[in-house]
Amino acid sequence: MFLDEAVIEVTGGRGGNGCVAWRREKYVPNGGPNGGDGGDGGDTVVEANSNTDTLSDYASRKRFAAIAGEPGTSKNRAGHAGEDLVLFVPPGTIIMDRNDPQSPKLIADLTHPGDRIVVASGGRGGYGNTHFKTATRQAPDFAELGAPGEKRKISMELKLVADVGIIGYPSVGKSSLIASVSKARPKIAEYHFTTLVPNLGVVHAFGREFVLCDVPGLIEGASEGKGLGDKFLKHIERCGILIHLLDVSRDDIVADYRAIRNELKAYSSSLAKKKELVVLNKIDLVGGDADPWLDALKKAKIKVFAEISAAAHMGTDELMKKLMPLVLKEREKRQLTPIDDEDDLSKDLPVLKPHLLSSKMGAYRINRIDGAVRISGTRLEQFTSMTNFKNAGARQRFRDVVSRIGLLKAIERIVEADDEIYIGTIKVGEQLR
Repeated sequence: MFLDEAVIEVTGGRGGNGCVAWRREKYVPNGGPNGGDGGDGGDTVVEANSNTDTLSDYASRKRFAAIAGEPGTSKNRAGHAGEDLVLFVPPGTIIMDRNDPQSPKLIADLTHPGDRIVVASGGRGGYGNTHFKTATRQAPDFAELGAPGEKRKISMELKLVADVGIIGYPSVGKSSLIASVSKARPKIAEYHFTTLVPNLGVVHAFGREFVLCDVPGLIEGASEGKGLGDKFLKHIERCGILIHLLDVSRDDIVADYRAIRNELKAYSSSLAKKKELVVLNKIDLVGGDADPWLDALKKAKIKVFAEISAAAHMGTDELMKKLMPLVLKEREKRQLTPIDDEDDLSKDLPVLKPHLLSSKMGAYRINRIDGAVRISGTRLEQFTSMTNFKNAGARQRFRDVVSRIGLLKAIERIVEADDEIYIGTIKVGEQLR
């Protein structure tokens, strides 16, 4: 099944809990704490893989989580880190952050095989009680919990990466052409919209190869969703060259050409600027004499690159040989120049919030939302989630830290007696009063 869009939830592995343990060897007086740290949780990673050509793996399963870290043990032994979870996608996949449906953000554009991005980081492993030993606290009876892994909702959108894309009206012979010059076997029939999904084929010429792609037929209004609409127009945005196939058996190929060109311009100005080669097809139906159509196109100032019959294999090999040097030239140009998409969300300037993104404990913000006091800050939220509030020693350490960063005094100034207090999603009113 071909699938070019998917929305999934990804979660990093939770960090392992720290260990509370004590040295108890014979003849070792006052052994002290020796609990090890928990292992870090694994990351969830998305990687472009050339052996994958669809997002169908994400059609039914929608939640993916990396392996959690293992807890620490006695004798200062740290727990094993959790394994990363790698999700494979086809090259040309765009990853978007969908946590906020109103303002999706581009995370990565995985254009080349091997490109990868961490979409959900694993949580840090909790420190064991050995970590908290000091001159004044020689027997700490608490350890940290493992931090939860990052959780995120993402969407994946595939834009096929091919050297040559074939465009044109339905039933002009796009699938026939790709079948005649490669080992691809698309469905071919005498009715419109036989092709429901893009087809890829590998063409060999002069000891080299390139990838050819045909998409479902375009009609007037395709950029607005008519026919199969703009659902597949995105797949030719990444093609280096476009072959515009014209069918000589149709009534007015000049009007056909202009209609498709208008749809390309309406969809994307960058798509309309791509190198385009006009090819006449089905010349076997007119006895190989395409002069009337050539004259009409010449009069309309439309240059014809080749005349073929894909079904009868007339001129197809010569077309591929003429294409090869142009493909290599465009391929080199694309490798030197980053992909330009004027609608690309990556061009939006990010809104930076240093007070929230800082890793310092004292970087936090206090807001009153829906009758509750909510405190946000990356490091402070992580510290709170890793505190074991069931342990008296851990609770005292929590109060010591929030007092040192000035949070206790700030709370006393603004909090009323019946206010609920949250740090992140954790209710901490009893610990801060």
